[in-house]
Amino acid sequence: MELADRTVMLLGGSGLVGHAVARRVLAASPPPRRLVLVALFEDEVRAAARALEPYRGGVTIDVEWGNVFMPAPVARLDMATVMAKAEHRALVLGDLLGDLTDAVLERNLLFQLLVRYKPDAVVDSINTATAFAYQDVFQSARDLLDRAKNGGAPLDRAAIEQHLLRLPMPPLIRHAQIITEALRRAGTQAYVKIGTSGTGGMGFNIPYTHSEERPSATLLTKSAIAGAHTMLLFLLGRTPDAPVTVEIKPTATIAWREVAHGPVRRKGKPIPLVDCDTPVRLQEAFAPGATPWRDLGRPLDGVYIDVGENGLFARDEFETVTALGQMEFITPEEVADYVILELQGRPTGKDIVAALDASTAGPTYRAGVLRRNAVGRLRALEDSRKSRGVAYEMLGPPRLTKLLYEAYLCRQLCRNVRVLAGSKPRALADAAWRLLEADAALRQQIISVGLPIVAPDGKTVYRGSIVVVAPEPDRDPLSVAPRGWVDLRPEQFGVWITRAGAMVRDAEVRASGPQSSGSDVDWNAIDPDDTIEPSRFATWVFTVEDKGTRIKR
Repeated sequence: MELADRTVMLLGGSGLVGHAVARRVLAASPPPRRLVLVALFEDEVRAAARALEPYRGGVTIDVEWGNVFMPAPVARLDMATVMAKAEHRALVLGDLLGDLTDAVLERNLLFQLLVRYKPDAVVDSINTATAFAYQDVFQSARDLLDRAKNGGAPLDRAAIEQHLLRLPMPPLIRHAQIITEALRRAGTQAYVKIGTSGTGGMGFNIPYTHSEERPSATLLTKSAIAGAHTMLLFLLGRTPDAPVTVEIKPTATIAWREVAHGPVRRKGKPIPLVDCDTPVRLQEAFAPGATPWRDLGRPLDGVYIDVGENGLFARDEFETVTALGQMEFITPEEVADYVILELQGRPTGKDIVAALDASTAGPTYRAGVLRRNAVGRLRALEDSRKSRGVAYEMLGPPRLTKLLYEAYLCRQLCRNVRVLAGSKPRALADAAWRLLEADAALRQQIISVGLPIVAPDGKTVYRGSIVVVAPEPDRDPLSVAPRGWVDLRPEQFGVWITRAGAMVRDAEVRASGPQSSGSDVDWNAIDPDDTIEPSRFATWVFTVEDKGTRIKR
């Protein structure tokens, strides 16, 4: 895409790679109209914007800050504060583990930013895997188990909630759901994610880790989350109306920001310089409360190379990690070049999503040919055994089983699609009820697989020992009917009549247009005089109403 007169949003805009991408975006010819930098901390993102002033030209630079994975009311609080307060935990866990409602979407900081700025392109250089994996869920779980043992400290609500907030997968899934909907509502055309392998391109033999394990469980969690994130991006790239989705995944140390001398900072804070004047007996040195050192009142100073989120390395550390056969390294400018080329529609060969598209095993011609044979065998066996299996509720979702049985009832009562389109909802509902009263085998099959059958008056139901979609406490039981109950109320049959009418009108449009028998014709379209086939009706609902069609093969 051309960047001219566009808005580009850069998530992680104050980071090492983010800053390099920002410089490349500003250097584009012609440049975008607006660049939005988003980072975790205000001071960092404002500093990044100031550093970009020499490159800005006429581009407007806006800054935003906060934790984009959080609801906006707590997005500018540190995680320790969120963990400590019950009301904060309740808000985050409710939005994380509950249904994805409009309220949850609209509370999320990232959603708010995307909808507000409506960026044409989003470049995401946040290390998402690190953000979700480095909460040490393993230690949290061990602590809970210790407390649950006989004689241990009793578990309280706070401890359980704090553990739930450390689980890495729920926030990743919720983030993927939110960003997908936000990008679609914002009309974003391109989304480029800068991902990670978690191990700098090395394998299980990586010597750089967080414990005596090699590699540590925490580091492997990071790799696992990074891989899961890639698959969610793969799905995003196959979603209609979603932006073009690209992931650049560096598999080496990314370096560097600067070479300098000064205070050595760890996680943004200077390391205090301390001394231990005399040796201390071993058992005393590590006794509870022991402080055999003294603070010299100044930070540790030294020559360092700043490698971004990995911190400040001394020369020997840098030489070790970048040595041939170790992690080696890639510069942020090279990563930024890949990003810009992909934004411009120039394939780099470094896009993981495209690589997965090219290397996965999709539908085949042979399977398509054999499908007809399999369906024919199923029909023949149904005829010979006089047994029509409509749905057994193993494919899912329960709504599919509902659609198939309701369409089957329409088939039993109307000879073709045109007749259904001209039916009256009340008459159809009453006829379906009489059919199920008389046809015990069909009724038994429906309720046995777990779907209640709602009577036309909405006051009584048939139900079996299993209910796949159970009523929710303190709510109208019929509120769950659309998700997985066979619904014989007239208004539900009105929906089917409306659908049939849409099929008839679509056929009329096709008939009035240029006649063609070429491959561009929708050979799977339903004609008015076709017999009602439950599978074709369900496919129509998923394709037309739900827009659940496949766009890649």
